[in-house]
Amino acid sequence: MPHTPPWEPGLLASLTGVGPGPSARDKRVALRAALARTVPRPDADGPGTGIEPLVLPGATDALGARLVEDAGFAAVYATGAGLANAVFGLPDIGLISQTEVADHAGRLTEATRIPLVCDADTGYGGPLAAMRTVRLLERAGVAGLQLEDQEMPKRCGHFDAHALIPSGHMRTKIAAACEARTDDALVIVARTDARSAHGIDEAIERGRAYAEAGADVLFVEAPRTVDELALVGRELAGVPLIVNVVEGGKTPQLDVAEYAELGFGVVLFANYLMRSMHLAGQEALAHLKEHGETASRAGRMAGWEQRQSLFNLPRFSAAERALDREPGSAP
Repeated sequence: MPHTPPWEPGLLASLTGVGPGPSARDKRVALRAALARTVPRPDADGPGTGIEPLVLPGATDALGARLVEDAGFAAVYATGAGLANAVFGLPDIGLISQTEVADHAGRLTEATRIPLVCDADTGYGGPLAAMRTVRLLERAGVAGLQLEDQEMPKRCGHFDAHALIPSGHMRTKIAAACEARTDDALVIVARTDARSAHGIDEAIERGRAYAEAGADVLFVEAPRTVDELALVGRELAGVPLIVNVVEGGKTPQLDVAEYAELGFGVVLFANYLMRSMHLAGQEALAHLKEHGETASRAGRMAGWEQRQSLFNLPRFSAAERALDREPGSAP
């Protein structure tokens, strides 16, 4: 007689991080489909016509990635600045290594069923290092990765005093990274920090060059005004464009629809979640320090069942019970 598994259909597939789930390629194809919808139609009346914006919240850990998925977003961003701050307690000045990022990305891809875009800084060196970065992150299961044109050590794009590698060197790095892919569905994002170092015209020129080198998505960091955003949206139309919303940073804060009207179909909130959790944590700890109790703040923290539900404890418990049964025994 054929063996009948002791678990209900779909039970093991529901166990994110343990059971079968979407493959890395499935996630990459899903990301590409979402990105395609962020580009205006050829017959569109303006840069933002017909765009379906992709809102990309950042996460620093598996909890954050799961919260992003649970909130209904289509993809999540592994923030490099957030990784440096939240996991290592360091500023975003290029102190985190290639393998540390790849290990971290692997944990995040296992924790969620939605595509993950990973901040890979400069690729951690020249073209050969960028190729190895692609291979490591590809094996980690990321759907997309971002490379930028700063010299090493890089700095947060909303800091000051950036230094860039020559545009030709970055084009070579992008082309090499594309060649290193074993899955052509892997998305390559090219970021330029030229606005800070050389001005908006140089940033646009580099964006065009990086798209010609093979980048799938362009990320012009830190335009200073709405007019600059509009200029980037017009001049680089036809390629998915990322705008990075940094609260208190250099780029004007608009809403998602306004960015889309300017031609930016991908709206990145890289550290909004981390900074919100930062303040909530400070307030919670200040209360504990002052009052010596937590019961009065129960309504301002996740409930017990809410926490266990986010990490799928009921389904894991059901799987444990099913897998411990003798084959053929009653549930």
